Amino acid sequence: MLLYIHIPFCDSKCFYCAFNSYVDRFHLKQTYMKALEKQLLYDIKHYLKDEKIETVFIGGGTPSCVDYNEYKNIFKIISPYLKENCEITSEANPNSATKEWLSGMKDLGVNRISFGVQSFNDKKLKYLNRAHNSNSAINAIQNAKCIGFNSINCDIIYGVQGDSFEKLKLDFDIINELNIDHISAYSLTLEEGTKFYNKSKVKIDDEELSYELFNYLNNLGYKQYEISNFSKSKTMQSNHNFGYWEYKNYLGVGTGAVGCIDNFRYYPNKSIEKYIENPISYEKEYMDNLDIKTEKVLLGLRSTVGTDLNLFNKKELEKIEILLNENKIFKKENRIYNYNFLLADEISLYILD
Repeated sequence: MLLYIHIPFCDSKCFYCAFNSYVDRFHLKQTYMKALEKQLLYDIKHYLKDEKIETVFIGGGTPSCVDYNEYKNIFKIISPYLKENCEITSEANPNSATKEWLSGMKDLGVNRISFGVQSFNDKKLKYLNRAHNSNSAINAIQNAKCIGFNSINCDIIYGVQGDSFEKLKLDFDIINELNIDHISAYSLTLEEGTKFYNKSKVKIDDEELSYELFNYLNNLGYKQYEISNFSKSKTMQSNHNFGYWEYKNYLGVGTGAVGCIDNFRYYPNKSIEKYIENPISYEKEYMDNLDIKTEKVLLGLRSTVGTDLNLFNKKELEKIEILLNENKIFKKENRIYNYNFLLADEISLYILD
């Protein structure tokens, strides 16, 4: 079982961000954290059963907007249920991840930090409405390393107006020089409800740029193990993300979070005020076998997880044979794997159509 905890507070709203987050609800921090505790206790009792929590991911929003002391009760609740050597990740933004906050979170048990860097180009950061600059990002990363975080990820966004291979190469060079072993590189998406939505000029649709970047990361030693994730070693890969791709059950705690247990998903209230009022009021979505199969195929072929051949019917296996003969995918033991993650959706839809 995985555990995701959502922190919806942010210092500023990035122009591309569609996540459930607030820049004007800081007065609700303490009551929100109490509501989180209530839902966490409920979910552990009703959904965890005899399982252990394999990984924890604290996301947002911006978890570093909340004082580390406010997380103490959360860690006290989950501590008895954690698997030995459990990966515990927290997202953080460079402007709010102070040395004190990083040290406090490490003492609580966090052993992996994911920094929302997005770029080391100050002009681009301003264009995205990020609340930090290049220097603060470098300082935050160096502080985390000094404190003793050995597992650090940096998020980078590409495909933004003004991006070029040469400019993005500089971002990856800085991360490499800082001895960071994991990069998440995301292509900009224009999502409804964001400042960038319906502004097509802010995004570059350049598949060739993606291939250039992936190749450059590979040459630096960052091996791609999912469409947006690159790591210098298997030990630095995100176990939490692997859990999603392997279709493991997960608890989703917090306003706007999502949990998934067997054949249903549950959604706590997206309104922070309503969530605080009743954190165990869920909307549930039931999935049939076809829904689950489709997701397993899509997720598996977007990553090195691959997909079990036992999922497919005769017609689909015939299509898989065609793809194997055309060298689009490969087979190992009883699973199929994708050579080119950028074609994952296209290949999945071809097989399942």
